[in-house]
Amino acid sequence: MSQLISFFKSKTFLINIGIAILIAIVIGFGISAWLNKFTLHGESISVPDVRGLKLSRLDRFLADKSLQYKIVDSIFDLEKPPGVIIEQDPAPDSKVKENRTLYLTINASHPPNVNMPNLIDVSYRQAEAILNSFGLKVGQLIYKADLAKNAVLDQLYKSSRIAPGIDIPKGSTIDLVLGDGLGNVDVPVPDLYGLTRGEALFVLKGSSLNIGIVHYDGGVRDSSNAKVYKQEPEASDDGILKQGEAVNIYLH
Repeated sequence: MSQLISFFKSKTFLINIGIAILIAIVIGFGISAWLNKFTLHGESISVPDVRGLKLSRLDRFLADKSLQYKIVDSIFDLEKPPGVIIEQDPAPDSKVKENRTLYLTINASHPPNVNMPNLIDVSYRQAEAILNSFGLKVGQLIYKADLAKNAVLDQLYKSSRIAPGIDIPKGSTIDLVLGDGLGNVDVPVPDLYGLTRGEALFVLKGSSLNIGIVHYDGGVRDSSNAKVYKQEPEASDDGILKQGEAVNIYLH
């Protein structure tokens, strides 16, 4: 026992222990340095904003930034040109390790197809809203004689009528044929002389005509009892208007 204690106290043992501790420290520092280099511990780069950039320019843009990229999805946005980057992950200004991969969503070069909706007999405003909801655009407005003012009478794609349910590319332009509110039926101009404004309006509506400018003479005190003394156009044997047109009246 005393010999064992003497050995632990010997100079040789203490030197060996010191060497072992020194080797352990060196090895520990070496492993730590290797891990730091391998994992780039404490080193990071800021992710650039590549949204809006054309995919064809991305390789040059990332050449000196130690980043990789991968396209994971594509969508179609009417407001953006084809082939541009729409979304990225990680987000811009994120801190990442070198050689990190950016996952990208790009705007598709070719639009998907959508079904042509049925716009016949709806108003222009309704048709515009429906087209927008389908990713389609309003093109030319072509007016045609019809009493239904601004109602859709026909729908055209590339100058030809297109039936509802037909597949067309999203973003396509649809021309609309609309009623002008006048119609194409000739009606005689009624005689409104001596009528009140209310009576004149009743007669005009019965003839599918509208009241136009209503002018009261300066001396009129009771507009409800004022009488028509002049009208434009005049009532005559050859006085003809289209349905929906207007007649101006003057009252005193």
